Amino acid sequence: MNFIIALSCLCLVLAAVSAQAPKPCAAPPLLSGGFSMMDNSGLFMSTGTINYDAFGQRMRVRNFANVGNQTFYVDQLMLFNQKVYYEIDWRKLSCKKKALDTTFIPMHVPYDAKLMGQVFMGSSSSWGMGALVNNWYGELPNNGYYSTVFTEIGCIPLTMSVYTPASGWAMISTFNWVIGNTDPMDYNPPFLCAKSKLEETETPETFFTALRSMTMKNKKEE
Repeated sequence: MNFIIALSCLCLVLAAVSAQAPKPCAAPPLLSGGFSMMDNSGLFMSTGTINYDAFGQRMRVRNFANVGNQTFYVDQLMLFNQKVYYEIDWRKLSCKKKALDTTFIPMHVPYDAKLMGQVFMGSSSSWGMGALVNNWYGELPNNGYYSTVFTEIGCIPLTMSVYTPASGWAMISTFNWVIGNTDPMDYNPPFLCAKSKLEETETPETFFTALRSMTMKNKKEE
């Protein structure tokens, strides 16, 4: 009898925990995966890989970007703890150091984010048919805002959208995440960047605008 009562109490506790509203979370500290990105014009598209290290607050992004009918290879090292990032152009053997706005880091849900809703992507009819996800949104400086989707279990980022009046919409989808990093050297600036000096800009780049900046400049130079 006591066992039944204890089991009933445990079930009630688990039910209460499961009924609690989702809370902002952070992705696993070491992640490697793929992504695709598009801006609101539809003229800029890119796909590539992301390596992320929360311990050192840094990210390495390599991707092929399409602007119109031209393709560019973009390699960037983002050091969030230093608020800078490096644009590495292996074709020209050049490296530029620029300011990085760290207000929005896409690998965690900001503490002040608001919950839009919780849904299943796919189906909840049977195990393995879908994933329970949380949709969050919030505001950014300079009249910007964002929405992002993370899995309920594991806090894995899936999709992100960011809007700023200056650059419009940017949307990114991620896939094939693996917990861990294979090459710690990914987060060290390459030899090309040894003498790079921080460029002065009116507004620091964000994660999203940084992905487009090098490609759009190359497009103008062609």
